[in-house]
Amino acid sequence: MPDVRALRCHAIDDDITTLTLDVIDPGPPDPGEVQVAVKACAVNFPDILMIQGKYQFKPPLPFAPGGEAAGDVVAVGPGVEGLAVGDPVAVSARYGGFADVVNVPVSGVVAKPPAMTYAAAASYKTAYLTAWVALTCRGHLTAGETLLVHGATGGVGMAAVDLGKHLGATVIATGGRDDKLAVVAGRGADHVINYTQPDGTLGGFRDEVKALTGGRGADVIYDPVGGDVFDESMRCIAVDGRLLTIGFTSGRWPQAPVNLILIKQISVIGVRAGEYGRLYPEEGARNEQAVYDLAADGRIQPYVCASFPLEDGVAALQMLESRNVVGKCVVTMNGYELEP
Repeated sequence: MPDVRALRCHAIDDDITTLTLDVIDPGPPDPGEVQVAVKACAVNFPDILMIQGKYQFKPPLPFAPGGEAAGDVVAVGPGVEGLAVGDPVAVSARYGGFADVVNVPVSGVVAKPPAMTYAAAASYKTAYLTAWVALTCRGHLTAGETLLVHGATGGVGMAAVDLGKHLGATVIATGGRDDKLAVVAGRGADHVINYTQPDGTLGGFRDEVKALTGGRGADVIYDPVGGDVFDESMRCIAVDGRLLTIGFTSGRWPQAPVNLILIKQISVIGVRAGEYGRLYPEEGARNEQAVYDLAADGRIQPYVCASFPLEDGVAALQMLESRNVVGKCVVTMNGYELEP
C-alpha cells in the first residue's frame, strides 16, 4: 500500500493550524471493521471543537478529525458480511476521516447513495438527520405550515430548508449575507431575510416574518443560532407554534420568556438527533432509513461549495471557522476532485 497520510492533532490547542500531515500505518481492519480509501470527508464544527478540546467527546491523541466521509472499501475485517472490496460507501464516525485510509466499524458504514457524488455522500447524514428529527419527530411540521429557518446558509440550516420544502411547508430562510442567501433562494426557499444589522448584531426579522405570514407568525421555527435570534423568534411565532432549539452558534444561551410561552401557548423544544436515536433505537433506525431513502433517489442533495486536498485541510477548517462556508465544504483524497 502507498504511504497513508493523515492530518492529525497532536495537542489540544485553540490554534487549529497546529495540525500536521503525518504518514501512518492504519493496519488491517479488526473484526467487525472495514477499511475505506477515503475520497471526500466533510468539515464540521465538532472537528474544530475537538481540536480545541471544547467538544463533549475527546478523542485520544493524536487523532485525525473528520466524522463524515465517503470512499471505497479496500479491505474487510473478519466477520463482516454484506460489504466487499470495491463497494462505494458513506462513513459515519466520530473522528478519523481526514486520512487517505480509515478503519471503521461496519455499524457506521452504508452503501453510498446512488444519486450522490462522494462529496455529497460525505456531507448529508448529520445535517439531514438533525433536520429530519427536528421537523418530523419534534416539530411535527405539516404541509401548509410556515417554517422559519435560522442559519439557513449553513449545512444544518440548508438541510432544514430542503426538508421543509419536501414536507410541503412555506419556508422563510434567514442568514447573514446576501450572496449566501441567494444560494438558499435558488434551492427553493420561498423567502429569504438577511438578519445582520448595521452594527453586526443579528436580528431585525420579526416585522418581515409577521408581514409574510399575514400577521400570524411562523408555525415552526428552526433555530441553531440562539442568543438574540431566539429572543426575537419568540416575538414572531404563531399561536400554538413550536420553536426548535438546535444549538447556540451565536455563543449565548437564551432565556425563554415564560409569559410569552403562556400567552401564545407555544412549545420550546430541544433537539438532539443523535441522542434521540440512542433513547429510541427503533425510531432512530427508521429516521436514518428515511433520510437514506431520500438521499438514495436524489430527493435531497447537500450543497457542497468548496473542496480542499488533504494537505490543505487546515484551510478547509479555517473556511468553516470564519463562517465563509455555504452549505458544506470537504477535504479530498486519493485523486478525487469535486464534480462541477
